Amino acid sequence: MKHRLLPALALLLGLTCAPTGLHAQQGDQRILAAREALRTGDRVTLERLAAKPEKHLLESYVQHWLLINKLARTDPPPVAELQSFLARHPGTATGERLQAAWLRRLAKDEDWNGFLALFASHRNPDAELRCLQWQARLLTGDTTAVDELMSGWAGLADANEGCLPVLRMAALQRSVDEEALWQHFRLQIDSRSPDRAQMTLAWIDGKDAAQDSTLTQAIRSPAAFVDRLAPNFAVNRRGRELAIAALVRLARSDPLAAYARFTRLSDRLSHEDRRYLHAVFGHHAALSRLPQATDWYRAAGDAPMTEAQRAWRVRAALRSADWPQVEQAIVALPESERRQPEWTYWLGRALAARGHGGDAEALYRKLADDADFYGLLAAEELGRLFAPPSPDAPVNPGDAARVRGDEAIRRAFALYRLDLRSEATREWFSAVRDRDPGFLIAAAHAAYAEGLYDRAINTAEMADPRNHWGVRFITPHRPLIEPQAKQEGLDLAWVYGLMRQESRFVVPARSSAGAQGLMQVMPATGKWVAQQIGMKNYHPRLLTDPKVNVKLGTSYMRLILDGLDHHPVLASAGYNAGPGRARRWRDAHPIDAAIYIETIPFDETRNYVKKVLANAVVYAAQFERRPQSLKARLGIIGPGDGN
Repeated sequence: MKHRLLPALALLLGLTCAPTGLHAQQGDQRILAAREALRTGDRVTLERLAAKPEKHLLESYVQHWLLINKLARTDPPPVAELQSFLARHPGTATGERLQAAWLRRLAKDEDWNGFLALFASHRNPDAELRCLQWQARLLTGDTTAVDELMSGWAGLADANEGCLPVLRMAALQRSVDEEALWQHFRLQIDSRSPDRAQMTLAWIDGKDAAQDSTLTQAIRSPAAFVDRLAPNFAVNRRGRELAIAALVRLARSDPLAAYARFTRLSDRLSHEDRRYLHAVFGHHAALSRLPQATDWYRAAGDAPMTEAQRAWRVRAALRSADWPQVEQAIVALPESERRQPEWTYWLGRALAARGHGGDAEALYRKLADDADFYGLLAAEELGRLFAPPSPDAPVNPGDAARVRGDEAIRRAFALYRLDLRSEATREWFSAVRDRDPGFLIAAAHAAYAEGLYDRAINTAEMADPRNHWGVRFITPHRPLIEPQAKQEGLDLAWVYGLMRQESRFVVPARSSAGAQGLMQVMPATGKWVAQQIGMKNYHPRLLTDPKVNVKLGTSYMRLILDGLDHHPVLASAGYNAGPGRARRWRDAHPIDAAIYIETIPFDETRNYVKKVLANAVVYAAQFERRPQSLKARLGIIGPGDGN
């Protein structure tokens, strides 16, 4: 889709940040030098640069970086300078970041009264700062902090390291009862970081910290631990919990083996313990697509479950096409979860399967105005395909003027131009936070004009996720992408749908795992694809070249598609999680692709595939200018071969 209004908008906004002369270039170099001095801890250079301020849009950053350095290295901290900076820059990205750094320094210095005084004006505390605030209140005699801590206790099992002191304090002072600590312990055991349970077990024992070798064995060698349990292991709570911990750890890798061992000792566990373990077995069996999952969930009855366990109870029933159980499991969800789009849609499907078409349609209508995965499916259940969206309305000149005059927007653009992306992104978030839709959509178009495609898409969706299709579903780099898609015989809408989800069309995008570029190609994948297509002289550095990146990415899409039944759902899952996993997630019989997607065991991949396929529908409507069906793209997933 061409954006006819955007070049004119760029002129209207007057927001391009290109240097206009030698002085601007020298000013930019000074900013970059200050940022490098912060990175290397070069206080002398920072002080020299800050001592000679210039009239530069980013001048406040030089002072900000110097104060960040001083906070880390000066004893005592420069209170007057910090207060002066915060007074001059209230509500800015630099002010908020400096305030957060100061709060952490106050906590490190155990100045809890000072911490609480400063925290009162902090707008966006992260999880660590919220925990430090509880700690400060407890240490200054505010016992109401315990009530707040307990209200969020269940969500703190995998809390930030900065939360450990307040958790330890609450546990050792017995502000938290022992049952809550055991529940905390169980959540930590059934997680990716079970070693955290060591500290919780020490708190239960009334100790500050200890490494329990018995628990280590239960975590590291759960099968052997259970097999060696003493006949009287269940005489106390500690013995039972260690046995349960080993069964839980084993269930994460082998639910059938865990259940077999459970049957040998279940008579020595309480009724509540048995129900808890059945919920765990059901959860991990569902993740492994085992048919026993629904039976184990049924045996769990009304045992308390985590949100993940409740969700996978629904998914287990979906995978076995047990529609009465799907309905029952969704109805049993807490209201806040039951209202989520996926469960609204699947409850509709369950009701329709049982002949309650009118009730199903009422649920579909709640979703059908949204062009996300389940909104598109719900609309189709009501007989509505996704129609080509209307062109975007022109940006209101008054909104454009407000964006043009916004200092935070201007600073963000200047930082992006200098490739200071982390600072730029924080500045952008500060600029668009709590703004009205008119400002947001003008900012989105301004970002598009600057080539900041991720900011354009995300900000337009903040403005209205049901409108502004032109800037939400942009098609940059089309002269590069379309010929390559045609050469590989790929659906252009699918390629754009995948790329929009992978990188938001940001050329230098790089994931935490190391994927790079427009199509987020991993270096090892790029090397393998280059070998497959006969590309000579491949080097990982080439992944930053958009032309090479798109060539390798689209070639990989073609290779995966050919190896996965030419099915875009399987190929999308394979692009994200690897083709081997996508293949293993199939069933022994044909399965509705929407059920396949909903039962993908990786949260990231499940959400990714939904978004890629929904994106493809919108792009296809734009490209072909005719209504599109998501159901037609999904179809049926054929049976797997067991590999």
